[in-house]
Amino acid sequence: MTVEDTLASLVDRFNRKAAATPAMAEELNGLARTIRIHLTDLGNFAVDLKDGRLTNLRSGAPSAADVTITTDVATFQGLVQKEIGPMKALVTRRLAIEGTLEDKLLFRKLL
Repeated sequence: MTVEDTLASLVDRFNRKAAATPAMAEELNGLARTIRIHLTDLGNFAVDLKDGRLTNLRSGAPSAADVTITTDVATFQGLVQKEIGPMKALVTRRLAIEGTLEDKLLFRKLL
């Protein structure tokens, strides 16, 4: 499975979870963010969060991003396969999230 396929699967899983979890949908309602996923050894991807849904997954860096998630492909795959936890990846600096404090706290919940 390619990184693009993995990201598309994660977007789909997130959208299904948000639709099935009223509290999550309520927390995300009204938020609009452009999220950049920077894989240091592969490149950039972007996705938009709007009205509690992730949409418009694309390769390449967006012109402007509200949140940037930076990691390498190995750590990304480890996070997806739950071989490493997001907090451990953050503490060991294998994962970085750039954005406002509010956005960091939000994405910490989502990870």
